[in-house]
Amino acid sequence: MNAPWKSGLPGNRDAFAAYICDDAALDVLRPVVIEMGWAPEKCNKGGLRNAVQSLSVSASPAILIVDLSESGDPLNDINALAEVCEPGTVVIAIGQVNDVRLYRDLLASGIHDYLLKPLNAQAVHDALNGALAVFSSPKSGDGDGVKRHISTAVVGTRGGVGASTLATSLAWLFSSNHNSPTALLDLDVHFGTGALALDLEPGRGLTDAIDNPSRIDGLFIERAMIRANDNLSILSAEAPISQPLMTDGAAFVQLEEEFRQAFEMTVIDLPRNMLINFPHLLANVNLVMLTCELTLASARDTIRILSWLKTNAAHAHPMIIANKAQPAVAEISKADFEASIERKIDFVVPYDIKAASNAAKLGQVFVEANKSSKATAVIKQIAERVLGASEDDLSSVGEEKKSLLGGFDLKSLLAKKDKTEAEPAE
Repeated sequence: MNAPWKSGLPGNRDAFAAYICDDAALDVLRPVVIEMGWAPEKCNKGGLRNAVQSLSVSASPAILIVDLSESGDPLNDINALAEVCEPGTVVIAIGQVNDVRLYRDLLASGIHDYLLKPLNAQAVHDALNGALAVFSSPKSGDGDGVKRHISTAVVGTRGGVGASTLATSLAWLFSSNHNSPTALLDLDVHFGTGALALDLEPGRGLTDAIDNPSRIDGLFIERAMIRANDNLSILSAEAPISQPLMTDGAAFVQLEEEFRQAFEMTVIDLPRNMLINFPHLLANVNLVMLTCELTLASARDTIRILSWLKTNAAHAHPMIIANKAQPAVAEISKADFEASIERKIDFVVPYDIKAASNAAKLGQVFVEANKSSKATAVIKQIAERVLGASEDDLSSVGEEKKSLLGGFDLKSLLAKKDKTEAEPAE
């Protein structure tokens, strides 16, 4: 229903219609509708079920107000409405239930806004202006230029390196600080923390997409994704751990393609096992952000993944992020790590356990909860580097050096470590 990436009111259907249960609400709505320049006759008596019946035999308007007051199962009825609404219709619901969970569920189902009864004329006016803004605001890709889109996959070289923290933080910065419409796709289907970091319920969108890839289109994206803010939508899951992932990965590729049409930025939290099982996930990815720690195991796996990328996704530009960095207690030094992988680390994010705990307690992403943290400052630099690069110039985000094969000398690094530990005893 709600389609924020399309601009211009549709010229082949009515601009507005409303289906309202009671006369008191109609008395508030009609003067506002007249003020907006629409016909008051478009305010019909009858609630959501009447809207479904009417729109099943006629074209849906650009902006639709529906009354949920007489609905016993609002979410199910909204889904029924979605079946008869044309793509691009912006829906405003009104009702009597003041419940945050219902509000979130309605927004997740594709509703643009939810107003409580008794209606207030100013609130109705603001909601209708907000709906108009969906169509009238300029969108990326309008005009002479080609629509800009950058897709970033964040991959942790080891478990626990903080790839999910980095992915959610970058998506938040793209959407809030830079006002870029952004999609966050958390592909850890069973244990993902993307929605959790944003203090949201993950919903069933991703599991529905996996089960029915043929249903994936623009309308499905509108209804399935959970909104975190005006410019950020997330698709994630908490699939039962008793149910193994049964897919060939086609759904993920289709989702990425829809994201390219709907958003300016895509951030994919990509577990490394998914990278192995579904290599075609990187077919349209511009940037692969390898998140690592300064450890021997992480250095080894960074080399292996870089080598794999060179063979299987040569078009995707790698960026190396050393996360949770503690130089004083690092297993190996930054210089030795860079020597082993035969390229420079692009960014080093300092370790800050207090900031991470603070974000978890507040139910906010790391960068939102810790705006003055040194780690946040580095993550902001990463976001600016990505946003500053065009699709034709993404090579600027990371420069590869020499061959990646044979660069990991475990014995040499262990010898250096042992020598450093032995020096104080001499």
